[in-house]
Amino acid sequence: LSEHAAAFQGHDVGFCCLGTTRAKAGADGFVRVDRDYVAQAAELARAGGCKHFVLQSSQGANQQSCFLYFRVKGEVENLVQAVGFDRCTILRPAVLLCKRQESRPTEWMAQKFLGVVDRVFPTAYSVPVETVARAMVASVLQLGKGKVEVLENGAIHELGKA
Repeated sequence: LSEHAAAFQGHDVGFCCLGTTRAKAGADGFVRVDRDYVAQAAELARAGGCKHFVLQSSQGANQQSCFLYFRVKGEVENLVQAVGFDRCTILRPAVLLCKRQESRPTEWMAQKFLGVVDRVFPTAYSVPVETVARAMVASVLQLGKGKVEVLENGAIHELGKA
């Protein structure tokens, strides 16, 4: 990323949705993309003048978790906060509902199941990616509730309606 530092110059707001899967990249690749690249992008953005960084993380993010996925998401949240942005918004969506180009059979089954559950509990277990995108933009347009704001899935649904 440092070879592209110029691309991070002169932006007031940075949005980061970077991520991969352990199945696609292996455990080391997952950590490199989801933690290291995201943290480096945040550092480059801050050095380039970014004042508000918006990070898509995950429901359940926790640096103390025994599960690699949730631990890495928690670690990167802390690394991004430590960069020192004027404002940092972290979104923790549940299962993302979207159409993917690659085949992920387990995720496809979960999305079908959650699509049914979603009719009864629309904000509990899933969120359409379009709603997350709208919430990310809306978080920038609204006054923040402090230097760091963490939005859980229900709040993402609410803000995504704005």
